[in-house]
Amino acid sequence: MRSLRVITLGCSKNTVDTERLLSCLDGVYQIIPEDDPAPVDIQLINTCGFIGDAKEESLQAVFSAVEKKKAGEIGTLIVFGCLSQRYMSQLPDLIPEVDGWFGARDSGPLVKALGGNPAEPYRRHRTDSRAYAYMKISEGCDRRCAYCAIPMIRGPHKSVPMEDLVAEARLLAASGVRELILIAQDTTFYGLDLYRRRSLAELIRRLSEVDGIEWIRIHYSYPADFPEDVLDEMAANPKVCKYLDIPLQHISDKVLRMMRRQVDGAWTRALVRKLRERVPGVALRTTMIVGHPGEGKRDFAELLDFVREARFERLGAFMYSEEEGTFGAENYRDRISRKEKRARLDELMSVQKDISLTFNQSRVATFERVLVDDVLDGTLVCRSSLESPDVDGEIIVRYEPILFDGVPASALRGKFIDVKITGCDDYDLVAEPVKR
Repeated sequence: MRSLRVITLGCSKNTVDTERLLSCLDGVYQIIPEDDPAPVDIQLINTCGFIGDAKEESLQAVFSAVEKKKAGEIGTLIVFGCLSQRYMSQLPDLIPEVDGWFGARDSGPLVKALGGNPAEPYRRHRTDSRAYAYMKISEGCDRRCAYCAIPMIRGPHKSVPMEDLVAEARLLAASGVRELILIAQDTTFYGLDLYRRRSLAELIRRLSEVDGIEWIRIHYSYPADFPEDVLDEMAANPKVCKYLDIPLQHISDKVLRMMRRQVDGAWTRALVRKLRERVPGVALRTTMIVGHPGEGKRDFAELLDFVREARFERLGAFMYSEEEGTFGAENYRDRISRKEKRARLDELMSVQKDISLTFNQSRVATFERVLVDDVLDGTLVCRSSLESPDVDGEIIVRYEPILFDGVPASALRGKFIDVKITGCDDYDLVAEPVKR
């Protein structure tokens, strides 16, 4: 049996794509883990093509693989995903050493080229054994934000049928998954194409009925036309984390209009107030873009004031990246220097650092139910319902002795435990186990 390895770059959506691809190759190839440097017969790279830094990372991974192919460590090299989709007309000539190029929408042809077997869309070959899993509930996007290349890479919005997602959840739960993290280009759009209505709340209810699933977390929710029945579900359903990832991008009316976000500053402020009123204790995560064309000093100052006012528990930020083919690249001039963008990013994150520290300090001496993500020597790496993996902080639990409530610590990975928060820094918390 020939060996095959996939290196996955970019976002969690790409991880799901890789796992679905590998489910079609089970039994056909010996699947080599991504972090195993052993020589392989076939090397695949799932690329990202969203913004400049991600494109550069993907290209460097391809060039590195080309060198390994020349050294005889890789037999066949195949590249697929977003970067391939976006630059299919250029990349084959630029890097002729690659044996095959497939786009983000070419899963069928790629499986066929590899001699795989089409599998049910809900089947996945897990690439790790963690107790959480990302669930991609739709593909593509019908929005036309000025800065975003996703619609031309991934195509129009297309929801995954609800019955397929429930079947996927059952298989994931049977494999030990306890937390589902719902992802899409826009999770709030879910169901409009299939059911002629926004169906995210209904999907959440059905997923929460799956035995073994304890937490359901929502990411990538577009603010315009936010479905309020999702808030009712979040407030009432104990399996839905009181956590919402809702990228707002800015607060200035001028910048939001130029971004084509379909909302203004007043509407955005009202939405944040509504989220906190309807779901008491909710942890809000958002992202902001600094240095967008048209962002003057007053617009940036307004953004800083808004962040201080809203006090988001989690916030990430990016410097504007002009992407060819987007409305912004074709209609606006990127006049703000990279140095100025970096200065604004640093200032914004300095404001958020203080907010994050204050939030963490408010949790000291409280009790939390946490999920153990990893077990290290003398340390459990955990999260509560208020932290999402990869993007938020962690709760570090130090324990003694080797037995924890009568259970070996090594067996706690993927389990829920009760802890007391004893300390914190800007982003992480420290806790001790609660003895029963």
